[in-house]
Amino acid sequence: MISYKGLFRLALLLALPALPAASQEKPKPSQPPSETVAVERLNLDQLVAQALRVNPEIQAAERRVEALDARVPQARALPDPTVSAGWMGEPIPFVVKSSQETSYRGVSAMETFPFPGKRKLRGKIADRESRAAWWEYEATKRRVVSEVKVAYFRYAYLDTALAITENNRTLLEKLTQIAEARYETGKGAQQDVLKGQVELSQLLESITILREQREIATARINTLLDRSPETPLSPAEPLARTPLRYTLAELYRLARTNDTGIQGDERVVERDKDAVALARKSYYPDFSVSAMYQRMPGGPNMYGGFIGVNIPIFYKSKQRQEVYEASRTLAGDRSVQEDRETTVNYLVKEQYLDAQQAQKLMLLYDQAIVPQSSETLAASEMEYETGKVDFLTLLDNFTNLLDFRLHDYREISDYQIALARLEPLVGVTLAQ
Repeated sequence: MISYKGLFRLALLLALPALPAASQEKPKPSQPPSETVAVERLNLDQLVAQALRVNPEIQAAERRVEALDARVPQARALPDPTVSAGWMGEPIPFVVKSSQETSYRGVSAMETFPFPGKRKLRGKIADRESRAAWWEYEATKRRVVSEVKVAYFRYAYLDTALAITENNRTLLEKLTQIAEARYETGKGAQQDVLKGQVELSQLLESITILREQREIATARINTLLDRSPETPLSPAEPLARTPLRYTLAELYRLARTNDTGIQGDERVVERDKDAVALARKSYYPDFSVSAMYQRMPGGPNMYGGFIGVNIPIFYKSKQRQEVYEASRTLAGDRSVQEDRETTVNYLVKEQYLDAQQAQKLMLLYDQAIVPQSSETLAASEMEYETGKVDFLTLLDNFTNLLDFRLHDYREISDYQIALARLEPLVGVTLAQ
């Protein structure tokens, strides 16, 4: 039967390689190095690239930009000309009375010309709307990429946490068996057995929860990639400790320049300014020009033309209200723009502080808590061999080390998630 000392050394040997801090993975004792099989890992860059290609939200946003682009030449174009044909004299179409001088048949054409500057402004308004839609499209891409990364980091944590917990369950089962054997021979206490069984039940509960959460994370990744939620995923690559290369002040500046909401709001405000200018031009009339040709029996061909203008005599209830509407829309969208700038600064600082907190906790776990817990477990192992500590103390130290290692990996995941949520705001890649 395996000794207690050998068992705990085995526990440390199996637990350490599973953590991201380890530089190399040692083969398990049950599998010689020569039999190691390479496992295909889930690659974040490939997931992001696939999401950009197939995500329905991104495709829908892109189609909207294309649709609005097609409005620009329409807005700049002249109204369609009107062509008409007619006759006078007989009820039969285009038949004239040769004995009647006023009888005729003819054709005419008319074109309307908006007051100078109106077509240009309409084209600028349509172009501003297209540019604003492009920033919405860019926002959709960034948000989807961020969501893919967040889902991936959660999946990576859950996948590793589940592997670590299942590995420690096996070791805890052996510990419990040893406690049972000692109790049966009168060398141990019943409470040792009961405590081991309770801890084992709690580990089984944790495994059940982790499996369910991993299924949820799997479904989320598949949904973002427009796949069935049940599509299986490979194990995730170990999470990296990506350094944050920017200060908070630099992130503020990046957000002010690159945030899609701010940029889109600026295009909307520019559109509203042009809309106000167009509304003011509605006081000026549009022109219509028409030309006609008539054929009269027994007489010469007749040619004619007309020039017309519309008269905005109802300006109080129409044009004046149009200007007021456009001005109020501009004022409202300016307020939206100011609110977005303030909100972006808050969101940047929130995610920055989350990343800083996770980074500090990572260092605390790496440099203090986990090493101290490992030393405590090793010391309690030796003291248990000499009878200086009981089984319950040894078991608590064992479970504490497991918890601290899981917390350490969770902080790495939370750190990367905070960086992923910063990316849409600042427009640069931070989480990898």
